[in-house]
Parts: sequence; C-alpha cells; structure tokens
Amino acid sequence: MTASISPSDLSRQLGQVRRPVLLDVRLEEDYALARLPGSKNNCVFEVAFLDRMGDVAPDKGATICVYGATADSYEARMAAEKLCRIGYTQVLELREGLEGWKSAGLPLEGGGEPAIAERTPPDGWFDVDLSQSHVEWTGRNLLNRHCGRIELKNGKLHLDRGHLVGGEFTLDMRAITCQDLAGDPSNDVLVAHLVSHDFFDVDLYPEARFVITTTERVANAAPGAPNLAIRGELTLKDVSRALEFVASAGLTTEGKAAAQAAFAIDRTQWNVLYGSGKYFRNLAGHLVNDLIELQIRIVAR
Repeated sequence: MTASISPSDLSRQLGQVRRPVLLDVRLEEDYALARLPGSKNNCVFEVAFLDRMGDVAPDKGATICVYGATADSYEARMAAEKLCRIGYTQVLELREGLEGWKSAGLPLEGGGEPAIAERTPPDGWFDVDLSQSHVEWTGRNLLNRHCGRIELKNGKLHLDRGHLVGGEFTLDMRAITCQDLAGDPSNDVLVAHLVSHDFFDVDLYPEARFVITTTERVANAAPGAPNLAIRGELTLKDVSRALEFVASAGLTTEGKAAAQAAFAIDRTQWNVLYGSGKYFRNLAGHLVNDLIELQIRIVAR
C-alpha cells in the first residue's frame, strides 16, 4: 500500500535512526544534476527497474520513499505501484517531487542546473535523409491485411526557425514492396498486382508527389502527441487532391527536423478503383477496402 508524504514530514523522518530508503526514479542524468541528499537512483522508465530493486533495496519490509520531478509528473506513482505489486509493504510517495522539496527550502545534492546549449534553430530548405525516411502502407479487406513500403525518391522540408512550414516529396511508385509476404511465392504476385493497371499503373504513372501548402501548430499538444496540422496536395495517377492530417513534428537531439504521421486516404479519390464496393458489384473475395493506411517518417539531413 502506498501513502503520500509531504516534504516537511519526509525531512523529519530522514532525521530519525530508521530513515526511509530514498529512491529517485528519474533519468540518471537528471539525478546527477540535483537530488535529495542520500537518495539512490533507479529510473522507472527503464525495463530493468524491478530487476535492480534487489540491489537498491533488498529488504521488502523497509520503508521506501519514491520521488520524481514534480507533482504533475507520474513517474513516482508509477514506481510506487510497481513496488507494491512485487511485495514491498512500506512505500511512501513524495507526490510533490524534487520541485516540491526544493520549493520548501530543503537541501539538495548534485551538480546544479544543466547548462543550456545555445543552438540556432534551422531555417530554410533541407533535403530529406532517404536512408532514415520512409512511407509504409497497409491495405485490408474483410479478413486480411497486407503491408509494405513505397520508397521516397527525393524530398525537402522547409523550416522557419526550427518549425516545419512546408515541404515537397516524390514517391517512386515502381518501388512498392510488400513486407508481410516476404519469402512467400505469393509476394511477387501481389506486388505485380499493385503496380499493374488494376491499382497504381506505374508504367504510366511512375511517381507520386505530395506538396505541403500550409501548416498550423496544434494548441496545447503534449510532448509525443500530434502537434502540427498539415495541409497539402497529393498527386497520384495524375489526380491532384487536397490532403490534410496531423503529425508529430520537431527537432531531434542532433537538431535535425523530423516528423511522423499516421492516417488513411480513400484510394478511389485518386482513381485507384480495383475491388472497391463503390464501383463494382458481386466482388466476392475480390473486395478490397477503399481506405489505405499510411505511416510516414521523415528526417531531414
């Protein structure tokens, strides 16, 4: 069972002979910068968290107090739940975290605040890194699914002070692959079907193109959530139509622009009609869903 403890009450308990085991469950680099005096580190985000507990606190009957960064960050309560599930019986949570301890004027250990490196945000047009970027597709019918990739031929991203505002991409429709049937004799049959007149007719239309026309930031988007609404025009089989979706966009730790998105398009809007129940009757086992799901990963050089 977990109980919450305030910074002042925890400070008093730490002055007693049988003091709690203090467990900082944040990242190791954050722990090195600032921590409660005498605390041990075991990052709860890592899969080895529970495996390491035997060395960190071998006595499951001892009082353990876990803490994280702030009151609104869940790492401490997650750690407390995990410890209770594997048999620790006296678990305390400093719900206010390191920030609450610091705000109460209590002492800290560590190297202080991290140095903030000044980095000029990228600005202008940047080529897409084709080795790191890809477009994945998934097609379905009632019972089955197939998935694969369409290779990017080239692409550019337009950044304004580090923010994605435009882009242009060309897809090589000849380079369609199927991944779920790799090594199966039916793989070549399916790919030939996709590149033929039935679907993408790549002899006549070897390329597809997507141009970003506008972008708009999603208000109050949490880290990791889609934070950019993208509007553009997709040209496929010489049909150009507007396309809108949301993406997670930002800069990598190396300062490179990157974005990921997952959405679906109705292929029939681009004259890909084979097996569509909107255009054919009595398809039986040849019925194919109109929606194609796309997962896109783009990284700039």
